[in-house]
Amino acid sequence: MPALDILAAAVLNGLMTGAIYALIAVGLTLVYGVLHIINFAHGAMLSAAMFAAFLCFQIGIDPYLAIAPLAVAFFGAGYGLQRWLIGPASHGDDRNILLVTLGLSIIIENLLLASFRSDTRTIDVPYGFSSLDLGFTFLPLTRLMGFGVACLVAAMFWLILNWTDLGKAIRAVAREKLGATLVGIDVRHIYAVTFGLGAASVAIAACLLLPIFYVNPRVGNAYVLVAFTIVVLGGMGSVAGAFIGGLLIGVVESLSGMYFGESLGQLGIFLIFIVVLMVRPTGLFGARA
Repeated sequence: MPALDILAAAVLNGLMTGAIYALIAVGLTLVYGVLHIINFAHGAMLSAAMFAAFLCFQIGIDPYLAIAPLAVAFFGAGYGLQRWLIGPASHGDDRNILLVTLGLSIIIENLLLASFRSDTRTIDVPYGFSSLDLGFTFLPLTRLMGFGVACLVAAMFWLILNWTDLGKAIRAVAREKLGATLVGIDVRHIYAVTFGLGAASVAIAACLLLPIFYVNPRVGNAYVLVAFTIVVLGGMGSVAGAFIGGLLIGVVESLSGMYFGESLGQLGIFLIFIVVLMVRPTGLFGARA
């Protein structure tokens, strides 16, 4: 049985990793909650965002300083893709949207491979080895900053959805598209805004990941596999569920890695995922149809 200080350190590290997982999952669940489809291009967009942050670092812009401009840029890219490519190409059929996002994922990944090859890249930031001494463990500054920013962004999404006119329109479209149209809401615009918010969330997550992780053209796929699990675990379409589910998954992964070894760290994720779905098929915060 590990000592309490080792256990507490594992939980803290899991929470910090889980917050970034949650941020990726929030973007995924936003798109599902409104468009009612899984965005298969989410992982490729994360890879693209990490390369964008990498290029910013190459020209002297710190990844944390790149958060705001990249979030805006990816919001615009996501808005444009949904409004003028995914929407028109799908002709209103959800199955077509799935195929379009899958095709978009393949295109983005191959463009990254053509531009950057399959090499793995990392960055070296001056504060990369800085840490906060808690007495019983050291918290890396990069993970601590990632946790703080992820919590702040998740809170901002929650405020937008619950306290703004845009949020009310998004929730109206998610609940009843025809009714929203009848009261004057531009559904196509809301679809595009929601897709843009999902793209912005992966851009922010990419800037938080880059100082602590490597980047290559396929790196987003590993994170999105976990994000899919979090979305289902927290409840499809629930932002709060995605965030809490992300924290839970981060802790479970950390504890599983401690008990079973790093190579089996994700074993606990899928075990708890199966257990939750057996007990509550709609997820932790999901509602029955």
